[in-house]
Amino acid sequence: MFEASQLVFYYAVSPVHMGAGSAIGAIDSPIQREVHTQHPMFAGSGLKGALRHHFNRAWPRAEGDSAKPHSLISRIFGPDTAASDFAGALALSDAQLVALPVRSLKGGFAYVTSPLALARLQRLALQIGLKADWSVPPVAENKAIAASLNLLGTRPGTAASAAADQLVLEAFEFSAQVNPALGNIAGWIASHALPGAASSFFAAKFKTDLVLLHDTDFAHFARHAMVVEPHVRINDESGTADDGGLFYVENLPPETLMAGLAQASIERFKKDSRHQDSATLLNAAQVLTAVFAGQGDVLPGIGGKLLQIGGDASTGRGLVLVQATPSA
Repeated sequence: MFEASQLVFYYAVSPVHMGAGSAIGAIDSPIQREVHTQHPMFAGSGLKGALRHHFNRAWPRAEGDSAKPHSLISRIFGPDTAASDFAGALALSDAQLVALPVRSLKGGFAYVTSPLALARLQRLALQIGLKADWSVPPVAENKAIAASLNLLGTRPGTAASAAADQLVLEAFEFSAQVNPALGNIAGWIASHALPGAASSFFAAKFKTDLVLLHDTDFAHFARHAMVVEPHVRINDESGTADDGGLFYVENLPPETLMAGLAQASIERFKKDSRHQDSATLLNAAQVLTAVFAGQGDVLPGIGGKLLQIGGDASTGRGLVLVQATPSA
């Protein structure tokens, strides 16, 4: 069905709330999570809706009709109404967790990942023919592998010349060692997910501060290292908090890295509606180019720019940096 694919990275610049509805527990509005891993995720339907909303604002309206979006939007994403007329040419997969920021005793925070998260990223890359010839080193529970010595310290009571092998994340201490293989992976991810001058600081930090934990240890942070914000509903008449107006909203923390696929087919059109003088259809590669690279200054792409996804946009939530990597 799809003739072209790209690997797309989503780097959270602000807290992101892709809501999963109400839940039983202390958090009233949780984020979306995978059922089998409980890792945070971005649903592909939400990403596609956010992209369509972005282009409705970024691209000019149809000529002669100020209320109608540019026709290319409907051709790429599908019609606003009468969805059975034709299918959109673009498909987005759910975005999977790659690395999570976790508070560190040294260096401010670490980018934390796991063998499962890296294996899933590598699988996505290889599926579209993108070279990812690195291997994930094994790591045991309560141990850690670091890309560099940047976050490590010497254990208390040991000589200053002893190997620096203590890593403290939140309230947990891990016995850590440096492995060049993880450094190679960090460099690969940083070069594909965070290119450009605007992301140079974070790309450099990612290369030195990536940490690999066992899947079990990583699962704890993926479940409990989120941003949980209290919200209070104010009564308009009294100017004070409404009874029962306190609720808690869960957010993915800024500096989180997610990844998914963008796939495309040749443009579709309504049955028996195409004529000899109709506009030339974009092929699959051109569809992805239009979305991520754009078509000149008039129709800018989203690649390397901020996209707002999820809720609470008016309070600065949901800003992610989008970066697409085409296959080799």
